[in-house]
Parts: sequence; C-alpha cells; structure tokens
Amino acid sequence: MKRPLKSIYIHMPFCKSKCNYCGFVSYSGKESLIEAYFEALHKGIAAKMGGFESNNIETLYVGGGTPSVIDHAYYEQLLSAITPPPGAEITMEVNPGTVSYEYLKNLRHAGFNRLSIGVQSFDNKTLKTLGRIHTAHEALTTVEEAKNAGFENISIDLMYGLPEQTPDNWEKTVLKALELDVNHISTYCLKIEDGTKFFHNMPDSLPDEDATSEMFISTAKILSENGFEHYEISNHAKKGCESKHNLAYWRNQEYFGFGAGAHGYVNRVRYSNNPNLEEYIANPLRLVTQNTLSDEEIIEEGIFLGLRLAKGIDIAQFREEYDIDIPQKYAPVIEKYVSCGLMEFTDGMLRLTTNGMLVSNTIMAEFLE
Repeated sequence: MKRPLKSIYIHMPFCKSKCNYCGFVSYSGKESLIEAYFEALHKGIAAKMGGFESNNIETLYVGGGTPSVIDHAYYEQLLSAITPPPGAEITMEVNPGTVSYEYLKNLRHAGFNRLSIGVQSFDNKTLKTLGRIHTAHEALTTVEEAKNAGFENISIDLMYGLPEQTPDNWEKTVLKALELDVNHISTYCLKIEDGTKFFHNMPDSLPDEDATSEMFISTAKILSENGFEHYEISNHAKKGCESKHNLAYWRNQEYFGFGAGAHGYVNRVRYSNNPNLEEYIANPLRLVTQNTLSDEEIIEEGIFLGLRLAKGIDIAQFREEYDIDIPQKYAPVIEKYVSCGLMEFTDGMLRLTTNGMLVSNTIMAEFLE
C-alpha cells in the first residue's frame, strides 16, 4: 500500500556566479552538466517515490542555487514526471537578471503557481557588495513581469544587517517592498557563513547588534500595519498567503529532498544527498548522512521548530501528538522567559514575543539541554 506524501524539495545547484554571502550548495560555470543532472534527478525521484502516492502532494519547492538559470523545458518534464495534483502549492525560486516575461510565462504554463524572488535590496551599491548580478530596476521589473505572466502568489526575499545599512535606510527598503504589492515578504539577517567569500574577506561597516535588532522590530511593525502577519521569525504574509511548504518544515512534517546537497526527512530519518555535483550525477541515490531520530529528538525538534512560528506551540495538540506535557516538563525554562517578557503562555499556546524572537536561539537551546 502506497503511503501519503505531502512535500517535496528539489535543489538546483547552478548559478551564474556565487554571491559573497552564499553558503548553499551551488556552482557557477557548470552549465554543461545540467542535462546529466536532470537525468540523475529523474532517476532519484523514480527510485524514492515508488512507494508513495503523488496524488497527496501538497507542496513542491524548487530552490537553489539559481533555478531560473535553467531552461523551462527541464521543469516541464520534471513536473510531468512527478504529477502533483491540482491545488498543490508549486514554488520556484527565481533571481532578477536571469528571467524574462516569456520565461516566467512558460513557468506558469508548466504548473508553477508561486514564485520566491531573490530581491535582497533595492540599492545598487549594496547589491554589488553582496555579489548579486541584478540591479534594483531589474528586481522591480521581475516582480511586475511575474504578475503579468499570471503569478498571483509572489514572495520576495530581503536582507538586513548589511554593510553600511542603517535602521533608517532599512525602513525605506521595507516601504519600497510594500509598493510592489506582493503577498509574502521574507526578511533575513546577514550571517557570515563558513567558506563564503565574506568569511574570507569580512565586509566593512556592518551594523551592530542593536541596529539589527531595531531593523527586526521595525520590520514587524511596518508590515503588520500594512496587512501582513508576522507568522514566522523571518516571514510575513497577507492572510492565507503563508508558504505552505515552509510551514511543513516548521510543523515538523516529513518531506522528500532531491538534488545535490538536498536534505529530506522520511520515516523518522533525516538524510542529506551528496553535495558534490559530479558525484551526485554519478549516483543520485547515495546519501552522505542518514540519522534515525529517537523519540526524544523528535520531541526536541517539534519544540524548536514550533517556537519559530509566531502562533507558537499548541500545548494540547503537542501533548496528543508527542505524549508530553510541555508546561510540566519545561516549567523552569518557561517561567524564566515569561517573567522577563520574552515568552507568552496564553490560551493554551506557548510562543515567543517579538523581543523573544531576537534571542530565539538562546531560548530554544535551553529547551534542548
């Protein structure tokens, strides 16, 4: 009997050039391997999805890298092979400077119904510092062309905590984003990841912690005043436009991960694929990590991921699903952070406050100890 399957992530590791902050699995100058890569993807998908029912797919997400440097015809074949049902959320990440109106129209025709556009900034100097290949004008044009191509569900990514950025010019960035009239905005603070160009050549004039905290708080205030719900630490959406795919992650639901370096979570096993592009093509079924989670680890992940959501954790639902009483087991931690205003425990929900989100990793670590 085939088991239900709800979410799929597919990684595209190809880029025109590697951004200075990027720590994801991605390669530039390897476009000659695209065809072989898709052959490997089809092989891996066929092998792993054989025992699952694709009619139950609710979300499919193509990320990268820069998926939009690849010809749309490859994606038409990919979606035809997976056959997600009508109504599934099918997202693709695209970057300005790599797409045209015709390309976007072809994506929509292929079956994609949601776009995540990597805008990052509306300042050309900042974009150049980040190593982005597009201009601010191209970012604005891409959003408009996406709408004209038939996309109604559009998200944009923005970054804060960038070199020479101040709370004032970040506020202007958020207000500019509102002018685009999209229904989802993700805001990520710059983190200097090991192995990135920024790691080896640290940028000057990075804002301090107080400034980035001010940026985080002002983002939530401005967007909430303009019809967006701050539904997850880094994500804001108009009502009903939350990312269903990412919600599956934060609700600790299982999903398949296909492609070089992709992670997945199936049958209590968290796994990762080979990040080496050539080695993945040679054997797409080889896993480089495979960890079967214990009951305790599953509970800890449920707490860690659930607290990322603004609504927090439904205590009764958590008890039913995991057979654990959070308020009883973690009473000292909860009392500590509720008393100082970093957590709230009301109406059967345990959640972080906006200020609590600023130190979320510290708080969550205490639940894991």
